[in-house]
Amino acid sequence: MCVKGLYFFTVLSGLAASGMLQVSGIRIYTSGSIEAVNGTDVRLKCTFQSSSPINVNAISVSWSFRPLVPGREESVFHYQQKPYPPLEGIFRKRVVWDGDIMGRDASIIIRQVKFTYNGTYICQVKNPPDVHGTVGEVRLRVVTTASFSELLLLALAIGGGIAAVVILLIIIVSCRRCKKRRSQRQLEGNEEAPRKERKDPTACHPARAIHLYLSETSIEIDSSDGMISEASTKDPSSSEDEGPSSDDDDGGDDSD
Repeated sequence: MCVKGLYFFTVLSGLAASGMLQVSGIRIYTSGSIEAVNGTDVRLKCTFQSSSPINVNAISVSWSFRPLVPGREESVFHYQQKPYPPLEGIFRKRVVWDGDIMGRDASIIIRQVKFTYNGTYICQVKNPPDVHGTVGEVRLRVVTTASFSELLLLALAIGGGIAAVVILLIIIVSCRRCKKRRSQRQLEGNEEAPRKERKDPTACHPARAIHLYLSETSIEIDSSDGMISEASTKDPSSSEDEGPSSDDDDGGDDSD
């Protein structure tokens, strides 16, 4: 007997080591306890992990409700290839599918919750051959107003959004003012800039300077009759050429 028992234990150990003997079980995760204000929508989160590949044709999701007061459980929702919302009961037309089977999400949304919805919601997922495992539970508490922590988070979110908008507006206004100041300074600098004086292009080149010859005006007085003859304008450059001819005239008069 001892030898047979030892042999059987050895075989089981070998199968487990080789992976041929596996204990499978689906694992489900939920959000635990949540609160919802009366008349609002609430999402019941349920995700799962399975050791078997997802079979979209065989996998099923079931939600049920267990109220706070003693009573029987009530079906809330069922999914298998497509959603099956309840056709009767307190959850009729109040539950919608919000999950993704391939994403391993089996969540649902309950619309316009009421105080009668206080209780425990049970999420169960089966993915054949992985059909064994624990179930997930979500405890819902419907309240008249939001709790202080939720109000604080809401106030912080609203205040943060307003602060971000104000800071953005301040940055935009500051940038515009800076642009206006820069443009004004540029205009003032252009007005105060000294105007460039025009220079004679020949000033730097004396050889190219244009020489203006001033004409000389002379008045001749005839000594014979004391009459003043008309003024004659002579070019200084031509006076030198006419000089010898005047001497010849004088010589001619002397000869007479």
